[in-house]
Amino acid sequence: MDYVNLGKSGLKVSRIGLGCMTFGSPDWAPWVLDADASAPILAEAVERGINLFDTADMYSKGASEDVLRDKLLPLLPRHKIVLATKLYNPMSDDPNDRGLSRKHVYDAVDGSLRRLGTDHIDLLQLHRFDYDTPLEETLDALNDVVRAGKVRYLGASSMFAWQFMKALGLQRANGWAQFVSMQPHYNLIYREEEREMLPLCRSEGIGVLPWSPLARGVLAGKRKSTRADSDKVANALYDSARAQDEAIAEAVREVADARGVSMARIAYAWVATRPGITAPLVGISRPELFDDAIAALDITLDDDEVARLEAPYRPKPVAGHQ
Repeated sequence: MDYVNLGKSGLKVSRIGLGCMTFGSPDWAPWVLDADASAPILAEAVERGINLFDTADMYSKGASEDVLRDKLLPLLPRHKIVLATKLYNPMSDDPNDRGLSRKHVYDAVDGSLRRLGTDHIDLLQLHRFDYDTPLEETLDALNDVVRAGKVRYLGASSMFAWQFMKALGLQRANGWAQFVSMQPHYNLIYREEEREMLPLCRSEGIGVLPWSPLARGVLAGKRKSTRADSDKVANALYDSARAQDEAIAEAVREVADARGVSMARIAYAWVATRPGITAPLVGISRPELFDDAIAALDITLDDDEVARLEAPYRPKPVAGHQ
């Protein structure tokens, strides 16, 4: 496994990260694995050299963080693990148990620390943009948790480029701790981030950790599964019956067949080699699925292959900011 800096920070992360939405409680979603079923996957990730583990407080209502505490942290010394989590989404029916207010930032950080069983979060990310809270309030609170030693680095996830740049500008103007990473929705089926967000990140030295690199399995040729049938987010983002998405998936299949490898390997390779990408976040439900994700890092797509993969794409409405 190779390790690279996360943006212009000094933090070293593996070239792929493990997305941990799959781990937690099946009561939250039928495709989620419980702690015992998650353990072999986390152990395999460690064995393969992955050091970046990305979760969120809302995944399984906190149970994903519990699983990392119980099944990941005992495997390695704490300094060898880059724990990333997120805040924003509702954690209960209480009106203050959500969003990016100062109150919720403080409460969410303490809650994640308690569930993770650690004294610091390596990368705290805003899960979404909060239109109901002044941005200055959020950024000031984030600076506080960094200065208090509870958080080492700050990141953000899907939002508009102007929102992210405004936040960076306020952080710089006030001497607050700055964002070092962005986690955008990005894959061969959804490439709208290429317009503004990805050029912004390259310009400002921001690390990029794309989520859903396989478009929830569509780019791996998986159209029927427990998750595909029950994941409302995936169903809202991707419609594999659309001619355009089918054409993109078929292009992936053709390139994969020509190379004699899986579709997943080609889809991962495309994301991982786009300009400015630090580490795709992969969702793994069985240990053997790491083979494609890690082998993809050694694939160099030629210009003709890239052109073939990208040719069917047409502009789409913004998706994934909700």
